[in-house]
This record gives sequence, C-alpha cells and structure tokens, in this order.
Amino acid sequence: MEWGFYGRRLELQQLAAILERRRWFFVKVTGRRRIGKTSLIQQALLAARSKGIQQGILYVQIPDSGPAGVVSAVVDAMDTFHLPDSIARPASLDDVAKLVSTLARLGYVIALDEFQYFNREHLKDFPSLLQREVDLLSAGAARVPGGLLVLGSVHTDIQALLEHQSAPLFSRTTGEIDLTHLDLSSVLEILNEHATPDPQRLLFLWSLFEGVPKFYRDCYEQGVLSAGRGELLRKLFFESSSPLRTEADNWFLKELRGRYDVVLKHVARNEGCNHGEITDYVRRMSRDTEEQVAGYLKILIERYRLIERKLPVFAKPKTPRGRYYLTDNFLAAWLAALANPVSAIAFSPTDQLVVEADQRMRDVEGHAFEKLVERLYEERSKKRIGDFPLSRRIDGYWDSSDTEIDLVAMDETSKRIRFGTCKRSEDKLLKDVTNFEGHVSRFLETYPGYKKWKIQKAALSPELTPEARRHLQGAGLIPQDLADLLLGL
Repeated sequence: MEWGFYGRRLELQQLAAILERRRWFFVKVTGRRRIGKTSLIQQALLAARSKGIQQGILYVQIPDSGPAGVVSAVVDAMDTFHLPDSIARPASLDDVAKLVSTLARLGYVIALDEFQYFNREHLKDFPSLLQREVDLLSAGAARVPGGLLVLGSVHTDIQALLEHQSAPLFSRTTGEIDLTHLDLSSVLEILNEHATPDPQRLLFLWSLFEGVPKFYRDCYEQGVLSAGRGELLRKLFFESSSPLRTEADNWFLKELRGRYDVVLKHVARNEGCNHGEITDYVRRMSRDTEEQVAGYLKILIERYRLIERKLPVFAKPKTPRGRYYLTDNFLAAWLAALANPVSAIAFSPTDQLVVEADQRMRDVEGHAFEKLVERLYEERSKKRIGDFPLSRRIDGYWDSSDTEIDLVAMDETSKRIRFGTCKRSEDKLLKDVTNFEGHVSRFLETYPGYKKWKIQKAALSPELTPEARRHLQGAGLIPQDLADLLLGL
C-alpha cells in the first residue's frame, strides 16, 4: 500500500477553505521541523484542485544566510517551479517583497519556509519591505486571488516577526495554523496500513518518533516499519545511507550552534531532573557556562520549546519542585540512546553498536511509556472513550518526602481520582505494588479532602499477562496495558 496523508483533518479543512476563497491571505504555519508543514500545504492544494481551483505555487526554503543567499534561493525556486520568464527574477530583498505581491495578484500561493531567519540581523530589512506589499494587498484583498504562507519552526522568532507590537508585520496575518505531533489515532492508522499495531512496536516507534510523520515515512521508505528493533535502528541510523543518521545535527545542533549541548544531554539522560541537579552537572562539565544555566533553560523552554518544566499537580507556578524534561521524543532518544553508538561507527563493529543502542532505547522507553499513557488518557477523554473523562490535565506528583506517583487523573464531575503506577516491564510493576500503595497513602494524608472522593488505583505496563492481571486485581488495582488503552481509538 502506498504512503498516504495521515491526520491533520481539521488543519487541512482550515487551509483548504482559505485557498478556496480565492481572496488575499497571509497565514502563519508553525511547528517543529519534519512535522508536516509542507505536506499539509501540498495536500490542501490538491484538495483545492479537486474542486477545480487551479493555483500556482512557489515554495522557497529560506537559507540561514545573507541577502544574496536568500535572493539566490528565490531565483532557484522560481526555476524549479517553472515560473514563466515574463516574471522578473529578483536581484534584492526589495525585489523579493515585490515578487510576493506580483505572484499573489496572479493567483499564486507563495510559501516561505524557515521564515524565522528573517529575524536575523542581516535580514532585518525584509519584514519592513514585505509590510509595504502586504498592506497594499490587504487594501484590495477581494481582488487578489493568491496569498502568502510563512512557515517557521522557532516559536519566539516567529512571534517576534509577526506578533510583537513593534514588528513591521504585527497584526498583518489573516490566520494561523500550529502543527503539533500526530495524535495516536493517526499513528495507529499508519501502523495498521503499513505494519502491525502491537503494543511493543507502538511503544518502540513512539519512543523514537512520537507523532512526527516524516520519520514514520522514512521507516516506510526504508522498508523497516514492520521490521525488528535492531534492523530498524541499523537501517535508519547506522548505515552510510541512513536517513536519520545526521537528522539531529541538521536540526537542533545547527540551529542552537552548540550552545546548549551540556544542558540538553543531561536532561535527556536524566529525565525529571531538577534545577539544582542540572546546575551541579554543568558546573562539573564547564565552569564557563555555570552562571548561564538559568538563561539556557529559559531559552530552551520559551524559544525552542525543547525542554518543559513540569510541576506536580496542585503546585504553584513558582514552586522550586519543578522537574525538567525534553519535549521531543526523537531528541530525547537521540541524546540518551543513539548519539554515542552512532558516533562510534568508524571504530566498533556495527552489530555491537546496534545492540548497545537497542538496550539504551529500552531505558528511554521507561519514561516514554509514562508520557504515552498520559497522552492516551487525554485522547480517550477527548473522544469520550472509556470510563474516565478527565476534568484537568493528567500529571504526576512528587514531593520532598519521596512521594512519587506517575499518574494522577481527576474526574471532578463524579468526584473520582485515579492514581497510576507505570512500569516498562510487568515484573517491575508487580514488585512495585506495595510501594505504590504507600505513595498513594502519603498523598491522601497531604490532601485529605480527596479521601471523600472515589479513589481508584491503576497499574500500567505495555503488556500484561492474565496471571499478572489477576494478581493486580487481587491487590485492588485496575490492570491496564496498551491494548486496553488503544481500544476504540
């Protein structure tokens, strides 16, 4: 079966409706690299053409270079998309802005990818030049059948260009689409069509790729979406033609220019670490960056959205008990499990390195499983599947007295609270029952108001045998594995 277009139904409807109006638009499309921004545009254009709406397209990936590099990229794109010679090729950034106006009036869709680079100092004139053209186009919007799409992957840079009140393009956009990871229903659709959605395969692939469609397509094109773990890792990361061997370097290391490596690596390899632990590690690694840890974390959280600071339920925003996690599964898997083995390809047998990477991935899957459970609970609640509708975001709980609960879910309507313990292996889950009961008891002593609620306790693992289910039920716990949570999605 050929590869298709998965998920994004609402976003596709939104963009297709914009194109079908045949009226000037200026739309911002954001999301991490490889998340499917370009594919969404392609699919929306196909949908418009199926309704008889023919629109030309000029797609330009803006380089991180000076004005001459941008102009050259635009000229190359015009040739690639076979724009007629009667449309003048630009020779300056001013010409590029005028080209946007010319093409929009001719009914073209202009897509400028990596638009955040126009926030660089050497390209700072372009937003003002574009503003002039955008204002003219907006004034005659009904007579302009084309429009502009700006695509970006660095959140705060896009905000600075389009949403800051002092920015030339402030308040000029007519719409915005923010692409997040594919939901699990869409990932399951991919696996159902091209592999098998068994729990262990889902956990392995989701721990690597989460909901980034391009990575699943890479697996499909390499013929390993249904292969074993070792073969998939070898094909995607360890061979000379592996498509993801340099993905991390090309993505975040290039963008970050090596400034935040120490912090990112420590958080990836110690998911849930606190600020003090990060500071201590950085102090040991590099005295030069010690004083910048707080600033680095702020940039990685707010600008790049690569780290998130999570708080236990009920905590105030400024609580010192925050824990830090990487937001992106691929980056976490790369830094914690794959980067070191891949870097040693020239010096060690590949088979040995693949085994090492696979073992490290199993460790990564422990935290990824907790994250997967949270996501499944949220998606099931949103779709009204199952017996536990959520009234607030699921999160874990911890405190200074070593109370540690992986999952705390609340249904305030029916006054139910569900505590969950998540373990990568069934054996560890069974051994954790007594400890888990103690954690729940301490939580209820801290928040006695919840003793009046209906209290449920769940024990979760990727797969559970009938014997394990009986044991957990006998201990008063609700056994749940991925097959249970995937039911109905």
